Amino acid sequence: MRDARNDRALRRHSLRRCLERFAPYGHRATWWHLCDRHGIAPEDRGADPLRLVAALEELEDARAVWLEYERQFAERRRREKHHGLRRPEWAWGGSGDAVVRCADPGVRPEGALGEVLRRLVRALESEPGSACPVCGDTELRWPVVAPVGPWAGAWAWDGPVCAGCGIVVPRPALADTPSAGAA
Repeated sequence: MRDARNDRALRRHSLRRCLERFAPYGHRATWWHLCDRHGIAPEDRGADPLRLVAALEELEDARAVWLEYERQFAERRRREKHHGLRRPEWAWGGSGDAVVRCADPGVRPEGALGEVLRRLVRALESEPGSACPVCGDTELRWPVVAPVGPWAGAWAWDGPVCAGCGIVVPRPALADTPSAGAA
């Protein structure tokens, strides 16, 4: 991605490939976020290399934040297991492909990815609350879950969607988690 000898289309493609490994909002939402913040047209195959590098640096910062959180979490779990605590009080169900998923790729939190993840990590490391850990909005809506069929319960395990920034709020960050489908 950083190699100036590569043409612009290859560099853009390389940035998109990075999202296969780490896309904190989900692939499309993270791509749109990076494009919006760095002035890249989502379909532009000849995007300015400086803008692509700036987008990559933002993504790398966010990844560093998340990898440090995962390292500290693993270290804490090893200590807990050593002391006989085999079941964590909470465990984060996120993964590198969507750490803080956005329910709608067009609605994303404000600010840099790294800052958003820092706010999420602070929330996960503190006592559960009743507001969105990213933007502080208290209007959290549970998506309607299909009662039957292949998508039955598809969103039930995730958590509510924040009306302010559009993320799916992780249940470990919430003090009270009403049942899915509640208003």
